[in-house]
Amino acid sequence: MKRLSVLMVLVLLVAGVVPALAQQGESFVTVMHYFTDTLGREAINHVFENFQNESGVTVFDNPIGHEDFKTTILVMAAGGDLPDLFSYWAGARTQFVVDSGQLGSLDEMWAANNLDDVVPASIAQGATMYNGSHYLIPFGYHYAGFFYNPAVMEAAGITEFPATWDEFNAMCDTLLASGVTPIALGSMNRWPAQFWFDYLLLRTAGPEYRAALMAGEASYTDPEVARAMELWKELVDKGYFVADANAYDWTDAADQVANGEAAMTLMGTWITGYWNGQGLEPVTNYDFFPFPAIDEGVPNAVVGPVDGFVMSANPAHPISAQNLLAYLITNTDAQAIWAVGQGALSPNVNVDPSIYNDVMSRAADTVAAAETFAFNYDLATTPPMAEGGLDLFAKFMNDPSGYQGYLEETQAVAVQVFGGS
Repeated sequence: MKRLSVLMVLVLLVAGVVPALAQQGESFVTVMHYFTDTLGREAINHVFENFQNESGVTVFDNPIGHEDFKTTILVMAAGGDLPDLFSYWAGARTQFVVDSGQLGSLDEMWAANNLDDVVPASIAQGATMYNGSHYLIPFGYHYAGFFYNPAVMEAAGITEFPATWDEFNAMCDTLLASGVTPIALGSMNRWPAQFWFDYLLLRTAGPEYRAALMAGEASYTDPEVARAMELWKELVDKGYFVADANAYDWTDAADQVANGEAAMTLMGTWITGYWNGQGLEPVTNYDFFPFPAIDEGVPNAVVGPVDGFVMSANPAHPISAQNLLAYLITNTDAQAIWAVGQGALSPNVNVDPSIYNDVMSRAADTVAAAETFAFNYDLATTPPMAEGGLDLFAKFMNDPSGYQGYLEETQAVAVQVFGGS
């Protein structure tokens, strides 16, 4: 209740500010976003300042913490009190707000700026299109893989990285024998655990089944889901994970890898931005390898989010809003500032690839070589279902032995969300 009260105060404050700015005409644009960490805040400030200097339009931005943003923006949408623009995650979360009628189509702006020549077709189709129209401008995207400490691996005698599940388990056994916990995970906020579920299901049941589950067309009590959870449980039972994962957040897990307490963590490329900010050097102090194959014949999928910006259905400053959206995707300097500052990959094909360090460059190559780019769990299914699934992952990391019961509870949530039995 205390958290809800704080969120309601935030909503009322923003709702009170936006109408006041509406009186200022097109010299303003109002923006809300969830880029509140140090590096993200610095990068987005730099981008907005450059836009202001070039356009003469003042950006009134209101950052809200990542977790609180998820609830706040939906409360504001329900009350019709949205700012001109706000950052959002591509996928089911954007679809949810589109279906509520609270977002404005960007088709005219897309065509006017020839964005089909700027954004790769795979991202344009998968991340920007909803109900046949463009509703989101991609700003950056990430790839989730294993990011590791090279010194720890070298000390354990590991010079080659696993391409198969058996090789992955063997590597973890070698690390344990050397006295190092193989895997760090900070699942305090639940979402960091989702990448394990995503990859285990994608590498066994495949992308089509996983998409069906995300849409409520398959069941969490299916044997395909149970097998993914059992594989995950085997890793925990073998002692591969740092104890008490739910006591840490993702930066704690990143720190455990950086200081040698653990060898690796399964995380998005934004971890490179975090480590760069601490003075760590790519390749020397951190590196990555892809999630290994498990079953033969399953299409190779990569997992990650696409961060973008959307426009409210009735923006107070529509011209400035669309000009800022166009700037964010077409201006290669803005794209480079964001990619470097956030450890992100750019959705603009014209960005010079030399902006990426060696680790990020190979991550980009890994994405390009994949057969499928899948949104991570909480972006691939509706927000109400995502809450049920994230609860499942948190319960599992607290006590993996009860996963069958957790799956039944999660399927009960799915029935409420999608219907059926």
